Amino acid sequence: MNNTPRNLLHAWLQALATVARDKGVLLLLVGAPVLYGFFYPWFYADEVLTRVPVAVVDMDHSSLSRQITRFADADPRIEVRLVTGSEHEAQQALWRGEIEGYAVIPANLKRNVVRGENAVVSIEANGAYALLNKAVQFGFAEAVGTVSAGVEIRKLQASGQSAQQAHASRAPVQLQMVALFNPIEGYGSFVVPAVALLILQQTLLMGAALLAGTWVEAGQHRASATTWLGRLLALSTLGWASGLFYFGWIFVLHDYPRGGNPLGALALLACYVPAIAALGSLLGLWFGNRERALQVLLFTTLPIAFVAGFSWPVEALPEPLQWLRWLLPSTSGVQASLRLNQLGAPLQAALPHLCGLVLLGTVCTAAVLFATRPGRLIAKAV
Repeated sequence: MNNTPRNLLHAWLQALATVARDKGVLLLLVGAPVLYGFFYPWFYADEVLTRVPVAVVDMDHSSLSRQITRFADADPRIEVRLVTGSEHEAQQALWRGEIEGYAVIPANLKRNVVRGENAVVSIEANGAYALLNKAVQFGFAEAVGTVSAGVEIRKLQASGQSAQQAHASRAPVQLQMVALFNPIEGYGSFVVPAVALLILQQTLLMGAALLAGTWVEAGQHRASATTWLGRLLALSTLGWASGLFYFGWIFVLHDYPRGGNPLGALALLACYVPAIAALGSLLGLWFGNRERALQVLLFTTLPIAFVAGFSWPVEALPEPLQWLRWLLPSTSGVQASLRLNQLGAPLQAALPHLCGLVLLGTVCTAAVLFATRPGRLIAKAV
């Protein structure tokens, strides 16, 4: 009678019991995903920046410049905190952090507009913070654009057109922009669904490496292939639970774009989690020490986020990194998740990424089984 299924089940239960007894591993594999799931999205709860403090440098002091100032203050993106005639004063306020940007209304603005000459309102914003810069630029652009449209319509009416004809002449083609996959255009809806895959990877990667290092220290790493497959299955089970927690609860709780292709998202988790568990175990065997595994992997999160391809343009990376980043499960996992869970793409659109995860998981699993077979010496990291 073949006892392989029974041995596999025994190894799975034994590995889960080991996780339950090890507080460090338990915190990484169970506690950390739950804490991150609730607290990380909290920082992006506002989603869209509003009432960003700005200034207006009015060098024209005309009715038109005052109208631009009123429209800017009425825009929900920005709030006019300072109106001055000196650009130096506005710069000083920007450097002190009192405002995040300002608009310069040049002298003779109204005269140039009345004459039909070009008039330019320059906008200066804090480029160190992309979201603040965007709010300032868009807020002033909307205010100036609205005033400009009003001036054009009045000119058309002065030439004999009715109000309705003037509106139609000014904008013969109506443009309506709708964000399909991020309706509120919020930063949290953009970043959290991608970072969730990184959280799943890093917590499971560190937990698996920590556990494998513990087995090496205790001399329990030399085991049969069935035992190691049971251990990897136990780690994957906890990873799948964390993934379902994010996809099935956290995204719903915070109302992030989700559910485009639920079966595809499940297929992603089925491929993504085992690849991480196998890679983490392999790294733990190589480090051979639970503390060293945690020390090294703890500082890899930010570099991995940059090479994942959602927060930093891939084309801006050095060419070697563009190739090496595919050795990380998160690279394929993030791209596949955005396609399947957020965009609702068919499974075929993410199939290359899923195949990459299966290949990576297979290679790492084979390496773990090879490194832990009886009589094999493991080269530990120094």
